Amino acid sequence: MAWLVGYPREKVEWYPTIDLSKCVKCGMCMNCGKKVFEWTKEGPKVVRPYQCVVGCATCANLCAGNAISFPDIQELRELYKKQGIWAKVKKQLIEEGKIKNSPEGEK
Repeated sequence: MAWLVGYPREKVEWYPTIDLSKCVKCGMCMNCGKKVFEWTKEGPKVVRPYQCVVGCATCANLCAGNAISFPDIQELRELYKKQGIWAKVKKQLIEEGKIKNSPEGEK
């Protein structure tokens, strides 16, 4: 399921940044399922930024040294609003049968 539904991933500036001065080399970031990071002599390095799942910040949330950061989530939400991405995602989820399209006003 695409989180962007047709919007080019490379136009979304959502990926981690590492402050190596804070990195305690715990290795939590290396659990990334999208293999965004590679381990170097200095510690982790972001090598595949556009593989990062848009909106995910698990690596930052679990980083023992608080060395990983992401752009402001509000900027991402504004992009979704401006580009109508939420409506496109919902339409795709309905088409895939993952959610039901309820009539207006029904909860």
